[in-house]
Amino acid sequence: YVGLGDMGSRIVLRLLNAGYDVTGWNRTRSKAESLIEAGMQWGESPRAVAESCDVTFSMVTNTYAVQEITQGGNGIIAGLSTGKVYIDMSTMSPHYSRELSVQVAETGAKMLDAPVSGSIVTLESGKLSIMVGGDKAVFERVVPILQAIGPTVHHVGANGLAVSMKIATNLSLAVQMLAFSEGVLLAEKSGIPRELAVEVLANSAIASPMIKYRGPFVLGHPEGKAWFDCQMMQKDMLLALELGRELNIPLPTTAVTNEFLTAGRGMGIGDYDFSIMFDVLAKMSGIETERMAKAEKREAGAD
Repeated sequence: YVGLGDMGSRIVLRLLNAGYDVTGWNRTRSKAESLIEAGMQWGESPRAVAESCDVTFSMVTNTYAVQEITQGGNGIIAGLSTGKVYIDMSTMSPHYSRELSVQVAETGAKMLDAPVSGSIVTLESGKLSIMVGGDKAVFERVVPILQAIGPTVHHVGANGLAVSMKIATNLSLAVQMLAFSEGVLLAEKSGIPRELAVEVLANSAIASPMIKYRGPFVLGHPEGKAWFDCQMMQKDMLLALELGRELNIPLPTTAVTNEFLTAGRGMGIGDYDFSIMFDVLAKMSGIETERMAKAEKREAGAD
């Protein structure tokens, strides 16, 4: 497994617990020490991981990061050979994913793109969903490994299509969050306590799984690192807008939602979970939130 961040490290633990032998690599080795203690072998480079394993996974932040771990003498592609399988779980450009699959095929190996839908909480509770693009026969070979990561696995078509499906999923998450924020604020400014408005909406006809677990964030994000921060979500929204232009599909709600993410970054709260769109809309509505107050205080201190 290449890329041992918040999600990758937890996926490795699930694979270890399922009885698989796992070799891993991360740009910063110190972040992998707990996994090594849990039984993971350390690979000295992405190439070394691919050379030593039948199936190599990766999950990194964006298209550029995928290029960094796959290309060059120490990259994953250099370690692939006939019979091996490379599965990338990153959210990146569908075009580059298809280009990468061609490069992988030239080594005699096969590639699948397999991004996930869900958060750290979803993964740890064993409810992660995985969408997969690539050769169906290769997919069938690795289904047991994928199901050790998450029980819901869908083959959606050729290489690159799973990434397209993930982009379609994530734009919906952000658009839902903005619409939910509008509903909460409309209720709040009408005189209904925010906590009550969240409870009612999260148990109404509009309550998707995302609203149920992320909706309460408008009451104050739990302390600690964001699950999926504003900047990561905006990366996916920009991929969606690019894909929409290529396919001649207007994405009006995606475009508007993307502007609220830009506003959040401009207001100094872009490092929070993408639910900060609520704080942006609240500020525009004349309502101060705790996160916004902290950001403004921080900005004032910097000045």
